[in-house]
Amino acid sequence: MGWTMPEDITVEVKKLWDRGTILGAALRGEALFPRRIRVSRPSSRDILERFDDVRAWASALESSSRIEGRAGYVLEWEEIDHRQRGRNRIPVAAVVPTEADALALVRKSEQARRFRALAEVALRTFPELTDWLAERPLVVLEHADEWERVLAVVSWFRDNPRPGIYVRQIELPGIDTKFIESRRGVLSELLDAVLPSEAVDREATGARAFDRRYGLRSKPPVIRFRALDPRCSVSGLRDVGATAVEFADLSLPISRVFLTENEINGLAFPDVHRAIVIFGLGYGLDRLGQVPWLHNVAVHYWGDIDTHGFAILDRLRAHLPAARSLMMDRETLLAHRAQWAIETKPCTGALSRLTSAELELYDDLVADRLGPKVRLEQERISFAWVKKRLREHFAGDT
Repeated sequence: MGWTMPEDITVEVKKLWDRGTILGAALRGEALFPRRIRVSRPSSRDILERFDDVRAWASALESSSRIEGRAGYVLEWEEIDHRQRGRNRIPVAAVVPTEADALALVRKSEQARRFRALAEVALRTFPELTDWLAERPLVVLEHADEWERVLAVVSWFRDNPRPGIYVRQIELPGIDTKFIESRRGVLSELLDAVLPSEAVDREATGARAFDRRYGLRSKPPVIRFRALDPRCSVSGLRDVGATAVEFADLSLPISRVFLTENEINGLAFPDVHRAIVIFGLGYGLDRLGQVPWLHNVAVHYWGDIDTHGFAILDRLRAHLPAARSLMMDRETLLAHRAQWAIETKPCTGALSRLTSAELELYDDLVADRLGPKVRLEQERISFAWVKKRLREHFAGDT
């Protein structure tokens, strides 16, 4: 029937709680109460045709309202003169007089007391957190059992801005690496509010950039490569992982480098004279542009034949302009029609560093001219085709 019932009033108050409005207003000293909630009431026709239902409805609202000794809401009434039913009182609004009434209605009085205690603990050390606490009170309650340890981490960073060490090296009683890493979200919000601007790298965003944002050391990226010629091994090792710095310092007797994302492709890549294959970097290929000696060798990128594969190729050329694609052509795609898959979220941006043939194929994929969201993953290309193409392009090297 659409008339406001007692539980509807509770729902409206619960929305205030769920948004953190009740706790936030109290912390800021803002007057949120008394709070008036409009009541959806019976129409004149309802009073005429369903008079008993209307009386029962009004009685239900009144019986659940605030009475002496019980918190809740107070009803506002309006006298209505009805031509057939005479004068009747109808509830038109429910007023929640105080914060205590609101908390009692939604059964959150204990949580509110706990929040106030937690906020007091925080503000003793960090008065600058007032706005954050008022905006995010429910986040505080989510971390209630560990709140003092969370604040201890914030205090440590305030005393040790941009420390230049690994998380593992932070020494705090009862706090280990996993505690910090699993709470990077709330810690980031608190640190942003507490630390001076020079202690925060604002360009480093997201949980994965936590270390860089607050000046911690990060696990160095590892570049994995295989020597495709035994004479290009590193002290006899052909499958090697090196940090970016170590890789940049290498001096190998090579003239050619292949890049491929798929690990198995890298492990199974056929031997090629004076060459190595780098694999498993994905969009991390960008960092290869910082390796000086890569600008002095032939670089070949073998990626998926899909829009994102061409986007990665385009980005690679921003750092290594002479890089060439390998098996990312129309002939390879059409020869493996049975292995086509669906690219769920294609890239549609303009790519300015592709060759005319690459750009034509990219445009066909974007426009679905070959089929809906066509993609050919590199690992689906037959190994016989891989060996054939390598023989054709690098005759005498394989």
